Amino acid sequence: MLESKKAATLLSREARLAIERGRRVLQIEAEAVRALADRLDERFARALELLATCRGKIVVTGMGKSGIVCRKIAATLSSTGSPAVFLHAAEAAHGDAGVFVKGDTVVALSHSGETEEVLRLLPIIKRLALPLVAITGNLASSLARAADVALDVSVAEEACPLGLAPTASTTAALALGDALAVALLERRGFRAEDFAVLHPAGALGRRFLRVADLMHQGDAVPKVRPEAPFRDVLTEITQKRLGITAVVDAEDRLMGVITDGDLRRALERMENIREARAAHIMTTNPKVIAKDALAAHAVAEMERHAITALFIVEEPELRLTGVIHLHDLLKAGVV
Repeated sequence: MLESKKAATLLSREARLAIERGRRVLQIEAEAVRALADRLDERFARALELLATCRGKIVVTGMGKSGIVCRKIAATLSSTGSPAVFLHAAEAAHGDAGVFVKGDTVVALSHSGETEEVLRLLPIIKRLALPLVAITGNLASSLARAADVALDVSVAEEACPLGLAPTASTTAALALGDALAVALLERRGFRAEDFAVLHPAGALGRRFLRVADLMHQGDAVPKVRPEAPFRDVLTEITQKRLGITAVVDAEDRLMGVITDGDLRRALERMENIREARAAHIMTTNPKVIAKDALAAHAVAEMERHAITALFIVEEPELRLTGVIHLHDLLKAGVV
């Protein structure tokens, strides 16, 4: 019993030590970002101007841990409306420097500002007259002196107790990259709808899907003329497999709809169903939706009216252009 108590006490001490170490790392890194925010000045605004006026793409380059941060910065820029690519500084010396073209802007990240592979890129950057934004912890470095704008991401200390592994410095660089991307996003007037277009597989992309993105059109739209006999109506509903058909005039203007339920009700009330025509069976004043409406709005309309399909029409003539079914919305993940 005594030994188990000692083990529990020892474990508790180890747990407390682990928590203290973790807190120390987070505090050092949080302080690095706070200090970075206090240092932002007109150089940040100049860097943003270079990125905003870029006529080509933004090339983000670095090595090692800085290179990993560069990948994330490039990805964030691209996903927020500023086309960007990551260039591995070492691979650039073996042909990948061909990614540079006139009109590009370069963002180079090196904490020391003396990374050999990054400095090797300076001649081609200068030859092509590409604007260069340096992100470095040493404003007196070769990279900073060669840049059009140098942004200071120096830190008071690394979170690594040996002072060797990049920790607070990479956190600060990553945070600065996010600051540039978000400020650029706001300057460009980038909207949530624009973000969704670049993220079609995500939840946000599904939220901003339009009816036009999911609707059936052309020959896939079930439709009959008002004089069509019961057999033709049944065939159209069966073949198009949506449980519904539109009833349209000669100009494709929507006059009504016929659902599976309408067919069953017609069978119950009509003695000679073979003599029935679409006009006798259809429901008039059908529920419709515009093709540029959000798919989520289509779901809401179906729920409100307890229906499973909506026809898409062009106002004001009510010309039929498509149909959207609840199954389409379920398949797309909108529901």
